Amino acid sequence: MTATTSLFDPARFEAALEDALTASASLSPRLFAAMRHALLAPGKRLRPQLVFAAGALSQAPVEALTPFAVAVELIHTYSLIHDDLPAMDDDALRRGRPTVHVAFDEATAILAGDALQALAFETLAITPELTLEQRMRLVGLLAHAAGAGGMVGGQALDIEAERFPSTAAPESDALTALEQLHRGKTGALIEAAVIGGALCGPKVKRTLLETLAPLAAQLGLAFQIVDDLLDATSDAATLGKTPGKDARQGKQTFVTLLGERVARERLRTLQRQIDAAIATLGRDAAPLATVARQVIERDR
Repeated sequence: MTATTSLFDPARFEAALEDALTASASLSPRLFAAMRHALLAPGKRLRPQLVFAAGALSQAPVEALTPFAVAVELIHTYSLIHDDLPAMDDDALRRGRPTVHVAFDEATAILAGDALQALAFETLAITPELTLEQRMRLVGLLAHAAGAGGMVGGQALDIEAERFPSTAAPESDALTALEQLHRGKTGALIEAAVIGGALCGPKVKRTLLETLAPLAAQLGLAFQIVDDLLDATSDAATLGKTPGKDARQGKQTFVTLLGERVARERLRTLQRQIDAAIATLGRDAAPLATVARQVIERDR
């Protein structure tokens, strides 16, 4: 592998997702169809790409990175299914197709999300390509990112801000509160993808992890600002999901809080910080630089 070559192969990764799903025994054909509907829908696969890009920094082999990247995408897909439920964000469109609760039904959607989450940890637990120590560290990392200290906690803050406005942070602290919310809901899995990718390597230096941790946090925040900007300026055909929904529901976004101009300035500041951190990592960071640009420059 050259320093500028990514370990991520889209076709090979889609096949790995298919294999993981096929290996999952399901008593219900309908449940399996719902899982397949969500997982194999066309997506950007940015989080798996980050796994492979970070893995290049610790000389992690493709065979070790693949099961963790699959697990990350399984967790991400589960979270999308549950986020779209009527009790949560109540969305009808995801990745250009009807959400799972619309295509099937609400109960099946809940169960499909549950099954994909369980499959993520099963995939990590049984893979022979990672050592026992690596599997334990990755399971812990992913569980924390998905739980109350990460994605679930962030989603809870999102719901509380919308439904219990009296508990919201004062205006002077609104930006800090919004960043905390998205550090959990969106950023936690991005951070886990980056740190976990590096942990898949045979020898991981503590200095590398110390550089990657703040970089990944900045990248997660940049991802959300881009999401909010696209939500405010794009249409459903471009996004593959319903635009403008958060603003209509009165949810705080970086655009509604800061305005589009200041949100873009905040994004540019984050981009400079991310670029500077990546530059310290040497030539092996070229794939990470490429994926970071995709995160910031994407149009959907």
